[in-house]
Amino acid sequence: MLSKIAFALVGVAALALVGTAVAARPSGSSSITGPYLVTTSPTGSPVTAASTTTPLFGDTITFNVSTTKTGNPFVNLVCSGDGVGYDSWAAFWPTNGNFVLSSPAWTGGAADCTAYLVGYVSSTKYKVLASMSFHVDA
Repeated sequence: MLSKIAFALVGVAALALVGTAVAARPSGSSSITGPYLVTTSPTGSPVTAASTTTPLFGDTITFNVSTTKTGNPFVNLVCSGDGVGYDSWAAFWPTNGNFVLSSPAWTGGAADCTAYLVGYVSSTKYKVLASMSFHVDA
């Protein structure tokens, strides 16, 4: 009888912990779309293209992000390919950040990229809220 009571108490405690863990999850939604090419207008100010096209090495791109899970979202863009190494971050508040598809470690060529929309949990930890992948032509 005592073992049945102990088992029941363990079950109740486990359910209470699960309920707390579920309740602690941030609610809301997040999305990231793009990439969108950023060009320069005749006056020199940046203009974002309205449609997604396949970006080329050296292009400047941005993303459209939406999230209710954090007030200060970042995008982490990671690209790799034959001899390509690229890992860059940009803040997306109060306005969208831009990425130039080149670096000292990426001097040319095609690459496959993934953009991660993230929110910081602490100064050393972040959570991926959404992601999307695309190809960059040479």
